Amino acid sequence: MTDAPAAEVAAQPMSHRQIMEALSGLLLGMFVAILSSTIVSNALPRIISDLHGSQTSYTWVVTATLLAMTATTPIWGKLADLTSKKLLVQLALVIYVAGSALAGLSQNTSMLIGCRVIQGVGVGGLTALAQVIMAAMISPRERGRYSGYLGATFALATVGGPLIGGVIVDTPWLGWRWCFYVGVPFAVAAIVILQKTLKLPVVKREVSIDYLGATLISAGVSVLLVWVSLAGKNYAWISWQTAAMVLGSLVLIALAIRVEGRAKEPIIPLWLFKERTIVLAVLGSLAVGLAMMGSSVFLSQYFQIARGKSPTVSGLMTLPMIGGLVLASTVVGKLITATGFWKRYLVMGGISLTIGLGLMSTARADTDLWVLGGYMFLLGMGVGALQQNLVLAVQNAVPIHQLGAASSVVAFFRSLGGAVGVSALGAVMATKVTGYLSDAGLKSGAGGGAGIPNVHHLPEPARGIVEASYGHAVGDIFLFAAPFGLLALVAVLLIKEVPLQTAQAVVVAKAEPQAPAAGAEVSGKPGAPAVAEAIASESAAESASVRIDKVGARTP
Repeated sequence: MTDAPAAEVAAQPMSHRQIMEALSGLLLGMFVAILSSTIVSNALPRIISDLHGSQTSYTWVVTATLLAMTATTPIWGKLADLTSKKLLVQLALVIYVAGSALAGLSQNTSMLIGCRVIQGVGVGGLTALAQVIMAAMISPRERGRYSGYLGATFALATVGGPLIGGVIVDTPWLGWRWCFYVGVPFAVAAIVILQKTLKLPVVKREVSIDYLGATLISAGVSVLLVWVSLAGKNYAWISWQTAAMVLGSLVLIALAIRVEGRAKEPIIPLWLFKERTIVLAVLGSLAVGLAMMGSSVFLSQYFQIARGKSPTVSGLMTLPMIGGLVLASTVVGKLITATGFWKRYLVMGGISLTIGLGLMSTARADTDLWVLGGYMFLLGMGVGALQQNLVLAVQNAVPIHQLGAASSVVAFFRSLGGAVGVSALGAVMATKVTGYLSDAGLKSGAGGGAGIPNVHHLPEPARGIVEASYGHAVGDIFLFAAPFGLLALVAVLLIKEVPLQTAQAVVVAKAEPQAPAAGAEVSGKPGAPAVAEAIASESAAESASVRIDKVGARTP
């Protein structure tokens, strides 16, 4: 950035080089966030086995991070109105590093789950701010191109994470604890790069963070997830505990809706759900979150327990799914940028996701690996085509000054879908494994139903029974997930396509001739010289007395 007047800087579209320099640290930060989950997912069977945890513990190590990320994502978005977004991204990385360091010291599953919550808070900040910053700098028409870079970063972390985690776990002088330490240097590098390359004007205004709404939403969802995790094991599905927890969850969610409807600046603005595109994108994002997290979490159990593979080999086995994700995210992003149209690619992604989940439901312990590779490729294609482009569709459907609110809502529900999906599918997994072991005449404790088994330490025929039970159970959870793929397909079919805008996402306040330089703090008061990024909610736009400065128009 130069010292030119802020209004002039804001009105000029950034060059590709400027955008890539600004995004370099942000993409590295996202790489760290994604790596934190993928590197652990492949090591979890060994981690939970060493810490003597159960299938429920296995599920909650993942769910705790997703839930913390879900609850804090909209709060991070609100904080962006109070201070520098660059500072917030760096703070999120620091929190992530602290959580990772503590997780590496875990002595039991309870401590590990608590540390994963801290990691989730940091990842929530990175998730919230990445989309908002991209929307502020890049027009919707060009955003498909850069969403492809984000998809490629996601793919790189998804490919590298399991492989790095597998090598670490299989290396005796390292051990699984280094899975939590290896991301620290990347996080530190991201902090330094962000300091040098990310230059955005700081917009300050008076905001009201709805802490009560955030608490009620988190509590309602948490109670529901605890019920799903424990029902059928600690108590019957139809019992007084079930009634109490389900009723309690519904009451908390109802109170949250009431609070959100009256809040000055709600965590989840209810007015957004008057927009058809947002409602349908939220439904699609819920399904994508469930499919994405369910696949990455439970496929590692399949390859390590049902197929007896090492963590390193298990990581290699998921490459077909990652290849599909890389191909879809990069190619579709470029096609959207070239044509300005997006719905056809979302529909193709929904079809691929539904078929992939359906075919994966036929997986068993003896299914040919090349056949599984084809199924996983279709699954990855579906996730890659839908994940970022659902956000793009929403950003294109709302006024520029509402980008932040709309983007955070989609990210919120995608994370929520992942959390609910992992918890629910984990409960199904535990129930099915126990049932199949019992049907084979093997007590659950002997085969590892009460804990995660290490099949290499089991004698025959117990090993064969455990492998067959886990193989069948993993197929069952994909069968349960398949209807959600169909839900995503129906949602994108019903979305009305609007050609992508070429307007740069910048809102310019009524300014005097001498505006502050880019990066200077501005008050946001009416009439003050200011350049405000388009990340504020509708009420913020009204208080700043803004006009939209469009550097272009809608494409034909």
